[in-house]
Amino acid sequence: MIVKSSFIKDVLRVGVSQGLMIIFGLTASIITARYIGPEGNGIIAGLAVYPSLFMTVGSLGIRQSTTYFLGKGIFSEEQIKTAITQIWMMTTVVSLLVCFVLMYYFSNSGSNLILVILALLPIPFSLFNTYNSGIFLGKNDIKTFNKINWIPSLIALLGTALFVILLQWDVEGAMVASICGPVFMFVILLFKNKFLQFFSLQYNWVIIKQMLSLGIIYALSLFVINLNYRIDVILLDKLSNAYELGIYAKGASITQYLWQIPMLLSTVVFARSAVSKNDKGFSLKVAQLLRISFIIIGIVSIGLLLFSELIIVVMYGESFRDSSSVLRYLLPGVLILTIFKVMNMDLAGKGKPWIAMKAMIPALIINVVMNILLIPNLGAEGAAISSTVSYGVAGILFLFFYSRAVNISMKEIMVYKKADFDPILDVLKKLKKK
Repeated sequence: MIVKSSFIKDVLRVGVSQGLMIIFGLTASIITARYIGPEGNGIIAGLAVYPSLFMTVGSLGIRQSTTYFLGKGIFSEEQIKTAITQIWMMTTVVSLLVCFVLMYYFSNSGSNLILVILALLPIPFSLFNTYNSGIFLGKNDIKTFNKINWIPSLIALLGTALFVILLQWDVEGAMVASICGPVFMFVILLFKNKFLQFFSLQYNWVIIKQMLSLGIIYALSLFVINLNYRIDVILLDKLSNAYELGIYAKGASITQYLWQIPMLLSTVVFARSAVSKNDKGFSLKVAQLLRISFIIIGIVSIGLLLFSELIIVVMYGESFRDSSSVLRYLLPGVLILTIFKVMNMDLAGKGKPWIAMKAMIPALIINVVMNILLIPNLGAEGAAISSTVSYGVAGILFLFFYSRAVNISMKEIMVYKKADFDPILDVLKKLKKK
């Protein structure tokens, strides 16, 4: 009963954090849409996709391996802190160089060195924050982990208001604002949480090697996953124009916020799975969370489907009306991929991140081929159709592989039970008492 109550509390804490991130992120997105327009947003999306994508490789899965090793008690917190600061110093240089080459030579906006540099600047600070957040997940310190997520979003919103609205710096202002959040959290982690004392030139290669060995597997898995999410942006940038890319980016951004619902659950799932002593029992709990997520996202998706045009125009303005069709095309795939979003973190927490690639690699191939065929004629809508087909394939394939990995039938995972709604009823009862 205590474990159940604690789990619900963690979900509620992460729920508040995700809610704040959605509010801050959505508000910043509305500001950039109304003050910069489709072309400006397309330029930002075309440049930001490379640092965002490479962060999954550059981070080397250190957050996940940190959570795993700390949660299982394999290494001490002090040993892990020293190791991740050393890994961070090495990977920052590599990440900056690779991202510069990708943006300069592959993005249509890469010739603007000022914009390229602005897109590069958040990388070292975001890497540091990502590495260290794994410590709080490994300790099941969900409260602190949440702050690392929502505080940068608030700072970025304030920066957007300052640089885009007040100073009217246009695209450059929005990109400067994106730097503020990671820098602010970097300073907090460096000093308040005493990470500064763990910088050392005495390398413990045994710990670093083990963290990288597991972390690289996480990183490769995350890279394939995130490439599937962002290949449409990369190909739109190459095969279409800034307007179509801007239209797609705003339509797709709504689905990213929709995905915060399963991400709310998956963060807690990953932290708990890393320390769980009863793997199958915990997987059954994850399946229950999936079924609840499916209902919630299904209801929200129907609402977005019915009122997509109204929502887009009210939020982003008339110039983004075409983004509503992008949103409608993406919704079915987003719903099916909920399977992956919730349950993949269970396998990652068990130290089996490679299973995700079995589903994501075929889905990625489908996504690339369909994008190449559809984007020249359909633009943003073609990218959305390609993505939703890819997401659907990935979700169904992953359900099959997950079922085999945890030895639970697909029917048992997906069929609803009366007990599924007990956590919701428990929360409602507690709120009613208050």
